[in-house]
Amino acid sequence: MNDFDYRNGRLYCEELRVSAIAEKVETPFYLYSMNTLTRHFRAIDDAFSSIPHLTCFSVKANSNVAILKILAGEGAGADVVSGGELFRALKAGVDPKKIVFTGLGKTADEIEYALKEGILMFNVESSQELMLINEIAQKLKVKAPVALRVNPDVEVDTHPGVATGSKESKFGIPLSQAMAEYEVAAKLPGLEPIGVHQHIGSQILDTKPFEASIKKISNLVKSLKLLGIDVRYVDIGGGFGIQYTDEDAPSPKDFANTLIPILTPLECSVIIEAGRMIAGNAGILVTRVLYTKEGGDKKFIVVDAAMNDLLRPSFYQAVHKISPAELNDGAPTEKVDVVGPICESSDFFAIDRELPAVKPGEFLAIFTAGAYGFSMSSNYNSRPRVPEILVSGRKAFVIRRRETYEDLARGEGIPKDL
Repeated sequence: MNDFDYRNGRLYCEELRVSAIAEKVETPFYLYSMNTLTRHFRAIDDAFSSIPHLTCFSVKANSNVAILKILAGEGAGADVVSGGELFRALKAGVDPKKIVFTGLGKTADEIEYALKEGILMFNVESSQELMLINEIAQKLKVKAPVALRVNPDVEVDTHPGVATGSKESKFGIPLSQAMAEYEVAAKLPGLEPIGVHQHIGSQILDTKPFEASIKKISNLVKSLKLLGIDVRYVDIGGGFGIQYTDEDAPSPKDFANTLIPILTPLECSVIIEAGRMIAGNAGILVTRVLYTKEGGDKKFIVVDAAMNDLLRPSFYQAVHKISPAELNDGAPTEKVDVVGPICESSDFFAIDRELPAVKPGEFLAIFTAGAYGFSMSSNYNSRPRVPEILVSGRKAFVIRRRETYEDLARGEGIPKDL
C-alpha cells in the first residue's frame, strides 16, 4: 500500500497533485511520500514485535539524509556498507549502537571510523578482514563487536545480480568454515564475537529460501553457544520482495510468521535489514515527454529522464509500472518503448509496453522508484543529478536540490601547465 493514487484521473502524492509539483520543480525529479515510508517501516517493525529485534534500514536503498532522519525518528537502525553511508546515517541522527556495518571490502580507514563511532557490530566477510579489524581494534585499545557473514548456500529465484547466498557468490564465509573462523575470532584479543549474519539476496518473493537459510543459521548459533561463544544477535539480512507490477509479494507478516518460530528458541536479538520493502513503493520518478516518434516498426516516447537517473531497467531488466500523471479517458493505447536521451541503446524504461497515447509536454510517473533509484544514479553524459522532493500531507519539501552544470565540474582542476 502506498500514497500515490489517482483522483478523478489525476495522480496525487498524499494530498498534492503530482503534475502541480512538476510544474513548479521541473522534471525529472524523484518524489517521496513520508506517510508511505513510515507506514512501511512500522509494518516490518510490528511484524517482528513478538521477539527482541532491531529493524535497520539498508542505506544503500536510499541514502538521502532526510529519509534517514525520518526513519531514525521511528526508531530505525541502519545497515551501512561504506564509510560514506556511515557518515550519512550519523548525520541523520541514527544511534551508533543501532548501526551494523556490512560489505565485502571494508578499508582500514572505514573500520577505524566505525570503531571510533562505537557502532553496534561489524558483519565480517572474510578471515583477512577479521584479522584487520582485530589489528585496528588493538591499536585503538577497544574490543570490536563482530558477527561473521555466513553463506548458507541457498538458491533464490531472483535476478543473478542480486542473488548473494549461493556457494558461487563473492559474499560471506562458507557455512562449513564458519565454526573454525568463530574459534579464531574468540581467541583474538581485539574482537568480541557477538552475532551471526546472513543475507541471501534481494527482491525475493518467496518465504521458503529464508526458512531454509535461517534453519541452517540457527543450527550454527546453537553450536556456537555450546562452544561458549556468547552469540547475542542474529542478523537475518533483508531482501524481502515487493510488488513492482503484478508480483504476488509476501507481506512483512508472512516473512515474520515463517521465521519467528525458528528464531525464538535461539534467545537472541534479531536484526532485520530492510531497504526496498520500506522505500521502494514510497517513491516515484516523474518525467516529461519530450518527443514521440516512429522508427521502422517501433513507436517511441522520448522522455527527459534517462538511465543515469534510474538504472534498474537497463541494468537489471527491471519492469516498473509507468503511467501518465494526468489520465485521459479517451486516449487510445499503443505499444511503445519509453526511452531517454542518453547515447546508449540500453537507455530505456519500458520496451513494447502498452501505454495510453501521450503528447510532448505531458508528465509520466515511473512507479516503485524509491529504492535503488537515486542512490544508483550518476552523471553519465554529464547530466546533472535530479532533485528529490518529499511530500508530507499538503506540504512538499526539497530534500535535495537539482545539480547545476557548475556542480558537474566541482572538484576538478586544470593544471597550470595546460
